[in-house]
Amino acid sequence: MNNKVETIVDTILPKVIELRHQIHQNPEMALEEHKTSALVRSVLGEAGISMKKPFIGTDVVAMVGGGSLPNVTLRADMDALPLVEKTGLAYASQNENIMHACGHDGHTAMLLGAALVLSQIEDELIGSVRFVFQPGEEMVAAGRDLVEAGALLDPKPLALFALHGWPGLPVGTIASRVGNIFASADIFNITVKGYGAHGSTPHMAIDPIMIGCRIVDALQGIVSRETSAQEALVISVCKFNSGQNNNVIPDTAIVGGTVRYYNPELGKKVRQRIEEIAVGICAAMGATCEFEYKTPYIPMKNSEEVVELGKKVVEKVFGTNNWLEFPYPSMGGEDFAYYVQDYPGAMFALGMGADSCGLHNPNYNFNDDALKNGIMFLVLSALVVVGE
Repeated sequence: MNNKVETIVDTILPKVIELRHQIHQNPEMALEEHKTSALVRSVLGEAGISMKKPFIGTDVVAMVGGGSLPNVTLRADMDALPLVEKTGLAYASQNENIMHACGHDGHTAMLLGAALVLSQIEDELIGSVRFVFQPGEEMVAAGRDLVEAGALLDPKPLALFALHGWPGLPVGTIASRVGNIFASADIFNITVKGYGAHGSTPHMAIDPIMIGCRIVDALQGIVSRETSAQEALVISVCKFNSGQNNNVIPDTAIVGGTVRYYNPELGKKVRQRIEEIAVGICAAMGATCEFEYKTPYIPMKNSEEVVELGKKVVEKVFGTNNWLEFPYPSMGGEDFAYYVQDYPGAMFALGMGADSCGLHNPNYNFNDDALKNGIMFLVLSALVVVGE
């Protein structure tokens, strides 16, 4: 079967690469993936693969195989990021200030490839394979909404798999780990409300910029002085917006950032402390503030049985040198966590090469040389669960 799958993958690979370039050239933001989902539906439709009606809008959920059980579900994300692409590629983004800087073009192309392969060997299945092309992974965590809408029901999956391109790992290698793999990713905004004045008369102002700076400094104490060194915690202020003129102290300043952790109880404590610090500093300096806090991404744990299954597939098909163990989890966020809350599943990393620039970088490009291994991994992992 491995040879049969590889032969089919080799046949369709040029088409998959072409699809990847087409998707890369036409990136769309979260929940606006209309052209991308239309392309996905067109490719699946031409292959005779059945699709469900959208659950939340631009999602595409398709199925190969029959019977209610067993089922394995494969997932890819489709949305892009608000960045100006600097790759200079012939197929660089044609959409202003939007690019596939996280590799979702590659994820979508690989899942299309897996669907095309499995549709050709459907008679080898004893159950079904579900393909979930998910919108809105970035920032809005639409995976939560898709799962809540019932995308994983009828039938429920016995196992779930997802692949994410990973810069720094050798091309085509696959890595993962059991247990914690991605952190909760909370988002906060603190709007400091002071009192503006002329830059020459700061004594007549309640300076929101100075107050915001003190808040930024104080937040770092939560990590260094209020949290055990044994706990994983990141608080990063990534946004500070205030003022428009060099000689005017503004009325307001916005301090925004993200909080990352694995322990939900720690997360609750940190949220409370950020608000207490912001309110307290503002009050002490005669200002007020508005506090906004969102928790779109929950911590994600990989199932041991699914990780071990994936490891066996890699070592058998690609060789032991192509399987890598992550020594520690990432502090990044991933809404695939909602898929694996109630079902066994795992996220796997696909090597993009040692020289690949990092994710969310305007020069990032998914490595086409890794597509074949990615497609074969998805197909053969599915066959271990639902193959004859």
